[in-house]
Amino acid sequence: MLHRRNLLLAAAAGGAALAAPGLAVFPARAQAAYPNRAVRMIIPWPPGQATDLMARVTAQRISEQWGQPIVPENRAGAAGMIGTDLVAKAAPDGYTLLAASTGPITTAPLVQRTPYDVERDFAPVAMIGISPYVLIVRNDFPAQTAAEFVARVRSEPGKYTYATSGTGAAAHLISLMFLAKARLDTVHVPFQGSGPGLTAVTAGQVDFAIETLAATGPLFRQGAVRALGVSLANGTELAPELMPLARLPGVEGYDVGAFGGYMLPKATPRDVIERLAVETERALATAEVKQRLATVGLQVQPRNAAAFAEFLKRHSAEFRDVIEANKLRVDG
Repeated sequence: MLHRRNLLLAAAAGGAALAAPGLAVFPARAQAAYPNRAVRMIIPWPPGQATDLMARVTAQRISEQWGQPIVPENRAGAAGMIGTDLVAKAAPDGYTLLAASTGPITTAPLVQRTPYDVERDFAPVAMIGISPYVLIVRNDFPAQTAAEFVARVRSEPGKYTYATSGTGAAAHLISLMFLAKARLDTVHVPFQGSGPGLTAVTAGQVDFAIETLAATGPLFRQGAVRALGVSLANGTELAPELMPLARLPGVEGYDVGAFGGYMLPKATPRDVIERLAVETERALATAEVKQRLATVGLQVQPRNAAAFAEFLKRHSAEFRDVIEANKLRVDG
């Protein structure tokens, strides 16, 4: 009996010695590598919306790279907060991914109560890109350039109107940033979404708007409105003909847009976050993904987890300043 027990112990020790150098003989460890099954991607917006398209295009390429599917699931509602909250409360294992954007991540927590706390509940993974905003005017507006626009509006305080997708929305805050820098006194006309607001500008019922390139591009390229400038300080490769509004006297430093990226629940392991960040950057380096994102008005600006976190801090601070200056609040 003792002889048999010694043989078993020797065999076990030999097996451990063989396994130690590469650990490759442990199938359970290999199977645990991330990802070893489908990843669920929550998109807190309806199908066809900019964040939805951005997230799907990038995820499709990542799926091809690592050989596991990323399954999109639209969970729209409450201006993106329903789907965002779902991810905040998901298991932090890397298998529930958020298609994150400015609205529910940056602006909503600053103007109303949200069921999640961004800093406490989320880990930034990778920024995909930024959506430029464009100053458009009705076709018969009495100004042909951004400089003429500023001069005209400044000369007649309180006369001209601008449309946004709602009080406290990203378009509203980005518009207020420009108006403050340019020292313009105008009248806000909020709508339920960017579509109705842009329709009002096109019809000449409202004088101007500052909205995403994705939404305004088809309109000014078809001649339905006129575009006078873009919100990014260095302009945008997606519409190189548009002058940066930051070149206007007094508007220097105006450099803002809406971001798109990926986030995971806060306690997700660091190696999982880094793996997804690397795969996202690889996907964004391909000409095909860049081209497809350009068609939905997103300028690729890849950032890893650390750089994305820094961007989010600056992004939030910029919006907080304009919210406090204008005493904005969506709920009491």
